[in-house]
Amino acid sequence: MIDVEDLIALVRNYNPRTNADLIRQAYAYGMKMHEGQMRKSGEPYFTHPVAVAAILTEQMLDDATIVTALLHDTIEDTKSTYTEVERLFGHEIAELVDGVTKLTNLQLSSGAAEQADNFRKLFMAMSKDLRVILVKLADRLHNMRTIKSMSPEKQARKSRETMDIFAPLAGRMGMQWMREELEDLGFRVLNPEARNSIIRRFLTLQKESGDVVHQITADIRTELERGKIEADVYGRAKKPFSIWRKMQEKDLAFSRLSDIYGFRIICQDMGDCYRILGLIHQRWRAVPGRFKDYISQPKTNGYRSIHTSVSGRDGKRVEVQIRTREMHEVAEAGVAAHWAYREGVRAKNPFAVDPGKWIAQLTERLNEGDHDEFMENVKLEM
Repeated sequence: MIDVEDLIALVRNYNPRTNADLIRQAYAYGMKMHEGQMRKSGEPYFTHPVAVAAILTEQMLDDATIVTALLHDTIEDTKSTYTEVERLFGHEIAELVDGVTKLTNLQLSSGAAEQADNFRKLFMAMSKDLRVILVKLADRLHNMRTIKSMSPEKQARKSRETMDIFAPLAGRMGMQWMREELEDLGFRVLNPEARNSIIRRFLTLQKESGDVVHQITADIRTELERGKIEADVYGRAKKPFSIWRKMQEKDLAFSRLSDIYGFRIICQDMGDCYRILGLIHQRWRAVPGRFKDYISQPKTNGYRSIHTSVSGRDGKRVEVQIRTREMHEVAEAGVAAHWAYREGVRAKNPFAVDPGKWIAQLTERLNEGDHDEFMENVKLEM
C-alpha cells in the first residue's frame, strides 16, 4: 500500500501547493474507519481507497477529488456519517463522498425500467459535480485490476457491467486510455480464450516481421528530421479487445486484419500538426475514407487531433494521430482536464471543456420520452 507521504509526493509532482495536511488527515481518518476490514484478496480494505486516489493523481486532479477517493467508502461501509465527514473535511468533500456513495448503490445492470431510472440518477449526480463520476471510474478501474479474488459469478457480472456502462462512459468523457483498459480487463474475464488467441498471434507476427512498432517509429522520426519539425513519436500495438472487436465487426481473420498498430505524434503547435500530416502523406499512401480532422471539428468533450491511416512499411496499414501537447493533455484526461493542476495552479488549457456545459448537452436529449427511448438514447450517446 502507498503510504501517505508517497501519495502526497504524487500530488506535489503536479501541484506543489497541495494541502498536505488535509490529505494526511483524510488518510488517517480513512485508515481508522476501515480498520479491521479486509478485501476478498486478504489485503487490508484501505489499500483500495489509497489505490483509487493514486489513479486520480495520474490525471493531476485537485485536492478535493484525491481526499474524496480516500474517503469514498467510509459513509457506505463504516460507522462514519455524512455529518462527521462534513464537520471534519467541509461541505464540498462531504457532498462528493455522498455522491460517490449514491452512485455505488445504483444497480445499473438491473431490469429495463429500473435501469432507466438509475441512469437518470447517474446523470443527475454527474450534473451536480462531474468529479463524482471520476472517482467512481477510478474505483471501478482498481476493482477490475484486482477482480481475480472475486467469485467467478461476480467477476462475470462486474465485467459485463464494466463493458456495457463504465468503459463507454469513460470513452464518452474523452478518457480513451481508461476505456481501453476497462474493456481489456472485462474481455480477459468474459472471453479469455479469444484474448489469449490474439496475444499468441501477435507474438507469432512479431517473430515473423520483427518489431514493427520500433521500425515505423524510426521511419516517422526520419521524416520529421527531414522536415525540421520537433515532435515526440509513440507507437504501440492496439489492445486485444480493440482488435477482437474489429475482427467481429468486419468478419475478418487476424491474418487479414490491418490497422492493428497505432502511432501518436505530439508536436509544438497547430501549424506543425498540418505540416506533419503533409510529411506523412508524402512518404506513405493514405488509406481512402480513414482521415478525420478533429482539430477543425473538435468532439464535444474537447478532444482534438488529426487521425489518418496510411499503408506503412511493407504495406502494413497503420493509424497515425497528430496533436499538440495541450491537445494531448485533454485527449488523455478528457472532461477531467478542467480540474487538472500544473505547478500548483489550475492548468489553463484552452481546449479543456466546461464540464457543466458538456453534461448539459449530454443530458438535454435524455430527459424526454419513456424509459425504452431514454435507454436507447443513453446507449447512442455512449
